[in-house]
Amino acid sequence: MGGMLDRLAAAAGGLFILIGRLALAAIFVPSGFGKLAHIDAFAHTLAARGIPMPGLLAVVGACVEFFGSIAIVLGFRTRFAALLMTAFTIVAALIAHRFWEVEGATHEVQYIQFMKNIAIAGGWLCLFVTGPGLFAIDRRGR
Repeated sequence: MGGMLDRLAAAAGGLFILIGRLALAAIFVPSGFGKLAHIDAFAHTLAARGIPMPGLLAVVGACVEFFGSIAIVLGFRTRFAALLMTAFTIVAALIAHRFWEVEGATHEVQYIQFMKNIAIAGGWLCLFVTGPGLFAIDRRGR
């Protein structure tokens, strides 16, 4: 079975990495765009959570989320973008899903959301290690 799976990975790996890149970025592109389009609301949310310099960090966070995920989709500077998105996703989990501050059903929901972000960060790290695959701007001229 291992040999067959190895052959499948070799034959379709580039396509699967593209699908993985698109799947990872799917939630971040529209979310980042929404934050950029409503930057004041995003800054207000950060301020309400006690984040210092919410105006500046809203711009930085929204740009990282949107442009980093666009870079992933395109396969442009993929490894750098994957590390950037790893950091963004972990910081977002720590800011938005503070399960340790709530109890009951809210605790469970926030814990699951936090762990989903951690799992996504793991996906970004896998992308960092594997690189962009065959279907990427990073592959031009190779």
